[in-house]
Amino acid sequence: MTLLQPPQLARKKETRTVGRGFQPLFLIIFTLLMTSGIGARLAYLQIVEGANHRQRAEANRIRMIPKQPERGNIFDRNGKLLATTRYPRSVYLWPMAHTKPSWQIVGPRLSQILNIPVEEMEKKLDEAGSNSSLVRMARDLNDAEITALKEYANELKDVEVHTEAVRYYPHGKELAHVLGYTRELTPQQLKDKKQEGYRLGDVIGQMGVEKAYEQVLRGEWGGQQVEVDGKGRPIRVLGEKQAKAGNDIHLTIDLDVQKAAEKALNGRDGVIVALDPNNGAVLAMVSHPTFDPNIFSKRRLSKKDWESVQGENHPLLNRAVSSAFPPASTFKIVTATAGMESGKFSPNTVLQTYGSLTVGGVTFGEWNHSGFGPLGFAGALAWSSDTFFYQIGRGVGGPTLIEWTRKYGFGEKTGIEFESEETKGNVPDEAWKQRVWKMPWTVGDSINMSIGQGALQTTPLQVAVMFSVPANGGDRVKPHMLKDQEEAKSWRESLNMKPSTIKVLREGLRKVVAEGTGKVLNVPTLPPVSGKSGTAEAWKRRVKANHAWFGAYAPADKPEIVVVGFAEHSGGGGGSVSAPMVLEVMEEFFQKKSPNKSQKAGTEASQPRIQTPRIRRRN
Repeated sequence: MTLLQPPQLARKKETRTVGRGFQPLFLIIFTLLMTSGIGARLAYLQIVEGANHRQRAEANRIRMIPKQPERGNIFDRNGKLLATTRYPRSVYLWPMAHTKPSWQIVGPRLSQILNIPVEEMEKKLDEAGSNSSLVRMARDLNDAEITALKEYANELKDVEVHTEAVRYYPHGKELAHVLGYTRELTPQQLKDKKQEGYRLGDVIGQMGVEKAYEQVLRGEWGGQQVEVDGKGRPIRVLGEKQAKAGNDIHLTIDLDVQKAAEKALNGRDGVIVALDPNNGAVLAMVSHPTFDPNIFSKRRLSKKDWESVQGENHPLLNRAVSSAFPPASTFKIVTATAGMESGKFSPNTVLQTYGSLTVGGVTFGEWNHSGFGPLGFAGALAWSSDTFFYQIGRGVGGPTLIEWTRKYGFGEKTGIEFESEETKGNVPDEAWKQRVWKMPWTVGDSINMSIGQGALQTTPLQVAVMFSVPANGGDRVKPHMLKDQEEAKSWRESLNMKPSTIKVLREGLRKVVAEGTGKVLNVPTLPPVSGKSGTAEAWKRRVKANHAWFGAYAPADKPEIVVVGFAEHSGGGGGSVSAPMVLEVMEEFFQKKSPNKSQKAGTEASQPRIQTPRIRRRN
């Protein structure tokens, strides 16, 4: 019958059920794996990457408009303003501005107005990154640029103009090497300082006090957090943090004394340093050639600006701390100390002086070529006898002379705040000579060093510290610039010198001015002054003209100020070139203290004075 199926057909149907039992299991496992993968991915995005995505979303909706802090003011010891802030207008862009279609219009127009290449602006925006706040394109806009920005405001939708704080130095060149200057971070500085909260476009102290007290002066950034719409337009302010101004500081500098020192140099290459010998406070520090620190606050330096800070004379170099020179006869203070403190020469020693002295086949001359007859320490200082101090240097020997040289602070940094700028100078010794010249130390080296020549190299600031030792009675001072809390610190270190040594040094230095090479300072306008001249051979330089030194302190019995004048390659002597510079600074200092007395003394000084004949003095 047709209702019955053929046997072959029934058998074929049974073969199609093979493996059917595994299909549901496979589908279940596959579904579980897919569900787990999706769940894991969601968990990763929400938990691990959630903060990142939230930040990106917020960056599209919330913007930070930063507010730069005002840098702290700098005052002199009497409260006179030395550095402050002005508020020019600057142009800013959002970091993503150059990725918008409108950039094809904004970029060229802004480039035309500001005279900045489009590529330079794009590079700044790329460096800032998409999550950055406003990026400054140009600062210190002039009236013409502001007018142009307003005229093309319809084209410049992404451009914002804000005022910002910019450093200003009212006295310009007169304090350039003391204050230093501020400037935008270089790319390398930004990389190094990013962890300290610095950002693209920040300014930072580059030298001087600005660099030394950067953390005190800089302040803290503030700003507004604003919500923006899809076109980047502010809708409402969500929060605001006030910028915290930097702290003001008061320096030890006396502006009037600083100006007097600037005037005394009279454009000559050189240095004048004035210290309080009792605590090391720096009253004045002038270095020439100099520069105007205000040029670094400009948007960009002109060719003329660059030329003013470049050149072989290195105007940016602070010669007071960064350059070292032979101290010449000023160093005889150290040689005299070494002689008396060694015990080999008593304070009453008298030595014959000569026109020259021959040691080891080498002849060392006296500066006047004839000698001065028998002299003690005081007389030898007064007339700056070379042959007297040759004998002292030979007698004490190199090691003792070098030991006292280092005790006076030579060969190491003074400790002033300009650590990165300061050089240690050079105190030659046996090891140095073997390393540099491949030769042993000889008695000739000791003789050269005894009058501050040879390979001995010192900074003007180190020489000022040296003069402070006899001035204050035997202590080495640490020079410093910050007046705040000055009395809370100890600035003196005793050299443990014999009272007799100090007495002889002070007697000799007083004679220098009263009757020796420094008589230009023996005037009624000043209290009694003590000092020492020096004329250094410039053997390391192509220019053969000598350097001139003069260091002095006053009043002689109870000193309040040390002044060191240094004239680089002046070609003259310390008494004739540098001593008049020191005179001008001291007159300003003491005129301020007792104006009536100085005026009266000035009148008396105009009267003729009878002078007894003296031995020809060294200039």
